[in-house]
Amino acid sequence: MEYRQFGRIGRDVSVVGLGAWQLGADWGEVSADDAFATLDAAVDAGTTFIDTADVYGDGRSEQLIGEFLRRRPEQIMVATKMGRRMPQEPANYSAANFKAWTDRSRANLGVERLDLVQLHCPPTAVFHDDQVFDALDALVEDGAIAAYGVSVETVDQALTAIARPHVASVQIILNAFRLKPLDQVLPAAAAAGVGIIARVPLASGLLSGRYTASTTFAADDHRNYNRHGESFDVGETFSGVDYATGLEAVERLRQYVPDGTTMAQFALRWVIDQPGVTVVIPGARGPEQARGNLATAALPPLTPAALAGVRETYDELIRPAVHDRW
Repeated sequence: MEYRQFGRIGRDVSVVGLGAWQLGADWGEVSADDAFATLDAAVDAGTTFIDTADVYGDGRSEQLIGEFLRRRPEQIMVATKMGRRMPQEPANYSAANFKAWTDRSRANLGVERLDLVQLHCPPTAVFHDDQVFDALDALVEDGAIAAYGVSVETVDQALTAIARPHVASVQIILNAFRLKPLDQVLPAAAAAGVGIIARVPLASGLLSGRYTASTTFAADDHRNYNRHGESFDVGETFSGVDYATGLEAVERLRQYVPDGTTMAQFALRWVIDQPGVTVVIPGARGPEQARGNLATAALPPLTPAALAGVRETYDELIRPAVHDRW
């Protein structure tokens, strides 16, 4: 496992973490036993970073992680998110709500102080509100949280957040179908000492190479009910890429996958290879999937030809539909 310093936090974390959305909800049912087995497999394989949110299963993901932490002696950094348990209105991003939300997450995780709290893709106006960041600073001063960051939908939101002096991290969608953050966000974050958490690295599984035109998803899986943004930003589902187009792009990319490497590992390695990335957070529904994801850290960097192939595939198939949207 490779470990990288988490910017302003000054703490080393594994370059491959674990995204715990699947352990809460919206990807089909995952039993508690499977969740604990997945967490065990990830930590056994060297991960020291877990990302969750208070809204994943309305706290279930946090609660499972909290119980898991009490079983393991390792020093694991847990990042959670807040702000989506109420309507996404700027007025709701208040000091009183921040305290209530962080208190709830502290109880769910069973900790006195949260390692990292991220605003969970708030409205754009929130990024420009000084009072929001004053309230977050107060939570740090009070000892409720060690650091704070933001999870964003757009490049512009990321750049606004990076300019804030105490923002420790930006979580942003970055994968072979979402190259726009490479142009400005990653260089700006590196210059400011802001950690980059790369989410949706497999484009909701499209880049795993396991899906076909006939694949079906459960009714409670967002890849079924949010394909057109019915419940939340469509960019969170398949990175906003049309499903058929995504399948075509994956077929083009297969020629660049090295022998002995899975398509998913190829896609994760592409993220790791981007300068400025701190940690990538693929999700997993079981221990085998978690181990496969974590093994990516030990693979060699992709060749220039493979990197160029990703860029060419993006430019021809993906860029026209998504590049200007986020």
